Amino acid sequence: MQTAWKEYQEKNQQRFLDEMLELLRIPSISAKSEKKEDMRKCAELVKQRLLDSGADKAEVMDTDGHPVVYAEKIIDPKKPTVLVYGHYDVQPPEPLELWHSGPFDPVIKEGKVYARGSADDKGQFYMHVKAMETMVNTNSMETNIKFLIEGEEEVGSPNLGKFVAAHKDLLKADVILISDSAMIGMDNPSLDIGVRGLSYIEVEVTGANRDLHSGTYGGAVANPITILCKMIASLHDENNNITIPGFYDDVVEATKEERELMAKAPYNETEYKKDLGVKELWGEKGFTTNERTGIRPTLEVNGIWGGYTGEGAKTVLPSKATAKISARLVPNQNSRRITEMLLNHFKKIAPSYVTVHAFEHHGGEAYMTPIDSKGYQAAAKAVQTTFGKSPIPVRGGGSIPICSILERELGIKIVFMGFGLDNDNLHSPNEKYNLENYYKGIETIPYFHKFFAQN
Repeated sequence: MQTAWKEYQEKNQQRFLDEMLELLRIPSISAKSEKKEDMRKCAELVKQRLLDSGADKAEVMDTDGHPVVYAEKIIDPKKPTVLVYGHYDVQPPEPLELWHSGPFDPVIKEGKVYARGSADDKGQFYMHVKAMETMVNTNSMETNIKFLIEGEEEVGSPNLGKFVAAHKDLLKADVILISDSAMIGMDNPSLDIGVRGLSYIEVEVTGANRDLHSGTYGGAVANPITILCKMIASLHDENNNITIPGFYDDVVEATKEERELMAKAPYNETEYKKDLGVKELWGEKGFTTNERTGIRPTLEVNGIWGGYTGEGAKTVLPSKATAKISARLVPNQNSRRITEMLLNHFKKIAPSYVTVHAFEHHGGEAYMTPIDSKGYQAAAKAVQTTFGKSPIPVRGGGSIPICSILERELGIKIVFMGFGLDNDNLHSPNEKYNLENYYKGIETIPYFHKFFAQN
């Protein structure tokens, strides 16, 4: 069986790549309304590729937003069923001038494919499509497989919860398998045992009722940019702790044993700083870098603007200033409670000479996978088989908002089995995905199905 898998994958390696590149060429940006047709086009292509790869049926199903692609391959209703979740939508590619090549014109360089969505998440979910094809064409499937590939993950999956609740029977399975995460490296494979939650808000500060001449009115009227910057600066103290009252109240502190397990993950601070181009690291005092990005909550400014930002000079005192702000949350923190806390805090600390309008974009809960679950054990054994090393369990710093909803609605556990890397430039210019990782994922995933069926 294993030899047949390897032979089939090696024979079809170039086609597997070409098909992934075809997906990457479609600008399926869920955040932009003008890309609605591209979203539908991408969903239709995903559907066709699932059918081509052996699915019994596949369909594009409408939601109140962008469509979902559902597919299934049922070999025996008595056998265990694996539900594969992924997303075909991608982040906006801006700033475009920082890309070395077109974000939707895939370029292969030094064994990596550069394109928006290559690692997040088109390249990663497509590994599962090609893994199914491998098993179908070598007559070696041991589980049923269902696919739930959505088009709104990058905007918080606002309509997927409703879709899942309405299609529980269709999505019934024994485990959910997700490849929308990273591993430490090919020499040190790892599996995420959790992802952080998210609270995402926007804050708008208004001063005067119009933009003003900064010479005529400067010093007499509050500058909204200055005030917003002061408000944001007050959110952290000298130890980089978040100062919002009650923010840490529900945080579950990691145990000594868990922190010791995290410390086993390879980490080279010099290389870490060199890769990022920074002289020093920054973060909450009393925690290591790996802990700050995994077991601790954070608060970050994701965008800030106001006044004149065009070419040349314009001496204006702006009427408005705006910032997008996100908090990454850890287990037991409730995203809705944190969102209300953030919104109220900005209104409370606003001085009387400006007005504040703050609102939520989206959020989601943190999620943890028990390492003693059958799904995690099957994933760990699969990685051990193809990498020759047991994976290190780690906590991912990112968020997949739908996870807690999937478990609540379907009553089953989630296993994270990502093959990306932290330096794949997710959400940044020059996103990339190593071809070695792509092919290794296709090689490893069939073993998950084999070992989960045995469990």
